[in-house]
Amino acid sequence: MWLSVLGLIIGVFLGFMSDIRIPSEYQNYLSIAILASLDTIIGGIRAHLQHIYDELVFVSGFFFNIILAASLAFLGVHLGVDLYLAAVFAFGVRLFQNIAVIRRLLISNYQARKISKD
Repeated sequence: MWLSVLGLIIGVFLGFMSDIRIPSEYQNYLSIAILASLDTIIGGIRAHLQHIYDELVFVSGFFFNIILAASLAFLGVHLGVDLYLAAVFAFGVRLFQNIAVIRRLLISNYQARKISKD
C-alpha cells in the first residue's frame, strides 16, 4: 500500500515539475481518459473494500474504459457533436456512486470495529 502512495506522490510531483504542454486539439481526449481512469481506480478501491477485487477485471476495465471514452470523443469530433459530454456524464455519475459506496463501506467498517471493541 505504501509503495502505491509513494508512486502516486512521485508521479504528481514530476507532473507538476515538468513543462509538458498538451495541444488544445487533444485536451478533450486527455480529460476523458483521465476521468475514465479515475472511475476505474475508484471502482477498484470499491471492489477491494467489498472483497470482490479481481486484477484481470481491473486492468481490462482500465484500458477498455479509456479506449471507449477516447473513441466516443473521437467519433463526436468527426460527427460534429460533443459526444465527449456523454462520457463525462457517465463516468462522473459512476465516480460519485463509487465514492458514495466507499464512504458507506468505511463507515460501516468503522462502526463494526467500534462495536467489537466494546
